[in-house]
Amino acid sequence: MLPPPPPIAASGYVLMDAETHSILLEKNSREKLPPASLTKIMTSYVAAAEIAAGAVSMDDEVLVSENAWRAIGSRMFIDPNSKVSFSDLLRGVIIQSGNDASVAVAEHVAGAEPQFAMMMNATGKAIGLEDSHFVNSTGLPDPDHYMSARDVAILSDALINDYPDHYKIYAEREFEYNNIKQPNRNRLLALDPSVDGVKTGYTEEAGYCLAVSAKRDDMRLISVVMGAESAAVRTTETRKLLSYGFRNYRTQVLYSHGESMGNLRVWFGTSENVAIGIGETVKTTMLQRRFNDVSHKLNMPSFLEAPVKSGSRIGEMQVFAGNELIASVPLITLGSVQEKGFFGRVWDSVLFMFEDIEENPADSAPGNAES
Repeated sequence: MLPPPPPIAASGYVLMDAETHSILLEKNSREKLPPASLTKIMTSYVAAAEIAAGAVSMDDEVLVSENAWRAIGSRMFIDPNSKVSFSDLLRGVIIQSGNDASVAVAEHVAGAEPQFAMMMNATGKAIGLEDSHFVNSTGLPDPDHYMSARDVAILSDALINDYPDHYKIYAEREFEYNNIKQPNRNRLLALDPSVDGVKTGYTEEAGYCLAVSAKRDDMRLISVVMGAESAAVRTTETRKLLSYGFRNYRTQVLYSHGESMGNLRVWFGTSENVAIGIGETVKTTMLQRRFNDVSHKLNMPSFLEAPVKSGSRIGEMQVFAGNELIASVPLITLGSVQEKGFFGRVWDSVLFMFEDIEENPADSAPGNAES
């Protein structure tokens, strides 16, 4: 018997498989909520993208403005008119959650924070965020500044995949600047060895928020909890989500690209058959017990006519878990068949007239291979 999902004390949450983006558990995952310092995941993503593009460098010496120095809330404790390396500022953003560091990063990348927020919104649109809007780099409260738990998960996954070296900073336990050592606020880095990021957040409006990514064996899950009552609660609820997900779900390749699914009759060709196979890998995340109920159905013509090109699409395979359709992928030819000469085609025409061909009910005509 499958245990019921645990109750989660949060305004919104989501548990997502990082590779397939399958949503395993959720509540209000599309609700637009104040994200607090979860915003800084996007701040660091934009910074990482600009580093990759060569627009800025980790070695840049950034002149700290008075505007950045005056940022309220959590701080890195940078001094006005001092120069700080871009590398240190990013650690101030990621590890210390410094609002002063976030503004300094925004100003260095875009000239001013409002322009940086425009870059954040453009980036969000490009990576598929649908329920987010940014007006600052810090996550300080604003009615027009929001994210959904789902968007935080998608952003975290994009960061992990697009900028893995940058993401490693999120696993660092502490950072010292200006003779002030501050620990990473993500307590799960110390409590769960499978956790390697992502970010905490808190404002009075947002409550306590936590985005976490954990990898066990070959499966990576991303959990996002928003609007918890305390730092302890956000940690506890996140551990519940991760435990339930890793215990009950599995991500697995069901069929691989190029995997053979048998042969198909070919008329008027130099070979009587051609191998057919899977055009796209089918990988899914499901409850572990459901993998025993996986089946497939091949929808294709009963024969092809030469010439046949390798890799041509000739039909579709539907994949089911029980009675639920979980995937539809192309069927392709795995080889080529040349057309026979004139006399060979004439002889095949005679044979074809007397051949008892069992047609696919949905296909009464020979198949046309699509390149």
